[in-house]
Amino acid sequence: MLIKLTIFLASSISEDGKRPQFGTRFLTDPRQVFQHNAWDNVEWTEEQEASAKKKVLENCQPLPSEKQEEYENRANEYWNDFYTIHENRFFKDRHWLFTEFPELCPQCSPNNVTHQKVSSTGRCVQDEERAKQGAAVSPINVNFPGATASYRILEVGCGVGNTVFPILKTNNDPELFVYCCDFSSTAVDLVKTNPEYNLGRCFAFVHDLSDVEANYPIPDGTLDVIVLIFVLSALHPIKMQASISRLARLLKPGGVMLLRDYGRYDMAQLRFKKGRCLSDNFYVRGDGTRVYFFTQEELHSMFTEAGLEKVQNLVDRRLQVNRGKQLTMYRVWIQCKYHKPLVPSPETRDGDAEHDCS
Repeated sequence: MLIKLTIFLASSISEDGKRPQFGTRFLTDPRQVFQHNAWDNVEWTEEQEASAKKKVLENCQPLPSEKQEEYENRANEYWNDFYTIHENRFFKDRHWLFTEFPELCPQCSPNNVTHQKVSSTGRCVQDEERAKQGAAVSPINVNFPGATASYRILEVGCGVGNTVFPILKTNNDPELFVYCCDFSSTAVDLVKTNPEYNLGRCFAFVHDLSDVEANYPIPDGTLDVIVLIFVLSALHPIKMQASISRLARLLKPGGVMLLRDYGRYDMAQLRFKKGRCLSDNFYVRGDGTRVYFFTQEELHSMFTEAGLEKVQNLVDRRLQVNRGKQLTMYRVWIQCKYHKPLVPSPETRDGDAEHDCS
């Protein structure tokens, strides 16, 4: 019997898909906008929404097909160039992950190796049933990295480790093992040369998420958590569904997939000029890397098509402020949690039977 990962929704999550409270910084007086660097849960006016839609429509003429093929075929080159230039200086470590995704938090006690579930208060609580079941589980293949671990996390699109290393620093569970992969071999090399990289707790590898025929170094049905932070948006839209479905096969029953990515009409989308659009809501940056801007409905459709069930799907609208330049920047991100049912649906079960573990 596989270990169960039980996820409980925090009581602050509303039914209408709005994000739960993150801090207590709410803008009630527009005159105070430059008093802080950011404001939470910022509601857009109808005029603001209409202006964003107009801006997107003005710049939606797609590039010629030959240019689109070039960006697709050279995607690996563009991402390697990105990490060669920026190395580990571009992104900051994502310590906010443990607030947004308590599934990544350490266990309650350093002396207790059982794993957490999330209570209505957002704090981890002991799950003795999972621990007892985990003790009886035999690895599918004892030769894969982290085979003896009882709690396994995979980050897809790890970059230089801004998610992986905070997890390893914060989660002191001796039964934890973290896998991380990236399309860019340059990024993976930077992870491996980081002094905090420890093969006893972590395994980094190069992998193309969009290549669903490529093998993972992890058997199907062995992961507790899969993390995708601003990575799915880098894929061509026609490859997203198959990629999510392939990842879902890696999850244990009860395992959870966590995503945070760009939402429709985010500031970054509205800043694109003409000549940067590849297709609807899909753009190429000046450095050749690409980005898509999602709706909640699109992501829900992909996850459910992969046989996963919704735990959370919300929009995070945040107002960021440059107080020095007196500028306001409206960010739109989408955050999702979808888990694999403990008992798969007949459709999912039939589909999985067609695949070998890889």
